[in-house]
Amino acid sequence: MLRLPDPVLSRRADEVGRVDDEVRALITDLLDTMEVSPACVGLAAPQIGVSKRVFVADVTGHPKAPDAQGLIVLCDPLLVEADQPVLAREGCMSVPDLTGDVARAARVVLQGLDADGNPRTVEASGFEARALLHELDHLDGLLFLDRVSTGRHVHARKTYR
Repeated sequence: MLRLPDPVLSRRADEVGRVDDEVRALITDLLDTMEVSPACVGLAAPQIGVSKRVFVADVTGHPKAPDAQGLIVLCDPLLVEADQPVLAREGCMSVPDLTGDVARAARVVLQGLDADGNPRTVEASGFEARALLHELDHLDGLLFLDRVSTGRHVHARKTYR
């Protein structure tokens, strides 16, 4: 897992164009990494050092996501619709010591390719929408810290014992 300030995290990722065996292997790597990363609800290819426009997300079971859709895999995702932003706290595996208050749309529609290369449209709301937008930002070379309005909206991550 790459961490700030690795330069891969601040570059726009390359489009995949089509889903082939290499992209499917990348999706498997993302899923395997997410599975062994405690509290991880999403992961983008740049976070594991691959500058490709692919992310995975699954907020199932998260207390802030009562209506999760399960596993979402999107390649070359595009944001096609977003509602008014809501300010809420979020963190990131690539910025493990901090969280921040970030304004993100409460409802989104994204389009892209699924793991089989078929077109997919995803409509999400609440925490799930936030997670998808967070991962989409990674593909554009942005971290949640880039979306924080002021330093007073950045917080030390709580540690739980």
